[in-house]
Amino acid sequence: MAGKKMDVPSRKPDTLTDEQCNALRQNAIAMPERQAVTGKKTEKGQPPALQLMKIRKQFGEHEVLKKIDMNIGIGEVISIIGPSGSGKTTLIRTVNRLETLNGGEVVLFGEDFIKGGLSLNRQQVRSGMQRIGMVFQNFNLFPHKTALENIMLAPRYHGTTGNAELNRQQALFLLDRVGLLAHANKYPHQLSGGQQQRVAIARTLALSPDIILFDEPTSALDPEMVGEVLKVIQELAKEGMTLIIVTHEMDFALSVSDRVVMMEHGVVQADARPQSILKADNSTPELLRIREFMGIENTDAADSTRSEP
Repeated sequence: MAGKKMDVPSRKPDTLTDEQCNALRQNAIAMPERQAVTGKKTEKGQPPALQLMKIRKQFGEHEVLKKIDMNIGIGEVISIIGPSGSGKTTLIRTVNRLETLNGGEVVLFGEDFIKGGLSLNRQQVRSGMQRIGMVFQNFNLFPHKTALENIMLAPRYHGTTGNAELNRQQALFLLDRVGLLAHANKYPHQLSGGQQQRVAIARTLALSPDIILFDEPTSALDPEMVGEVLKVIQELAKEGMTLIIVTHEMDFALSVSDRVVMMEHGVVQADARPQSILKADNSTPELLRIREFMGIENTDAADSTRSEP
């Protein structure tokens, strides 16, 4: 009996009917929002959501991050692009302490969070980590747990939801929010890659983070599944969530971002608004590299080519 219970791959997909979904929606409870920092842009006098100051990271003799400085305002959407090995993923992994710093400082909403190799107050660090969620490129769902159970695990682990039924109802709300309520009882292997990534986003939202980091959230997906994940991220951006997105989806970066940051060789090569990138010409050489990387045709060059006999 126990062996059958653990034989997850043999279980048949259990898709809920519209009637069952409607019944669940009646009791689903929205997640509480952090009203102080969610849903609006940084106002004058407020500290940014994140301040990265002289961030350094080395792996052996290889310096991956070379004194990175960056401010991310409350409610800003920042897309980070660049070639492989430029330090994009390492940078966001230092923000939530998945990688330790060799130097520099991370300030979270005006408060000390990470200072190089120095140890800060443990409770202060833990509190800060709970304000930052992360979505990985490979989903990282528990294969023996249903979509609903995967979402419920995060608040239970962090002790942010004491009531089991409240936790369940909030998880149902989040599944509905990402368009997967009908698949609440399915296991990860019974879901497409795009559906698994949406469950992973819902799991991150279960902790009511103030900032969400996305590490190439569509890189492991088939092309036809990319759109459904980007749509969810776009909705979060519209709601005013502070987002930092490492991505190779250039059109998406231009359409959703307040700023696009290009990294190369461990430094920030360009940090500009999409409008500035699109309008850049030969008089702004610092933006020509980002245009080249994003595959945007150089307007001046195109005009001169067309004028040739």
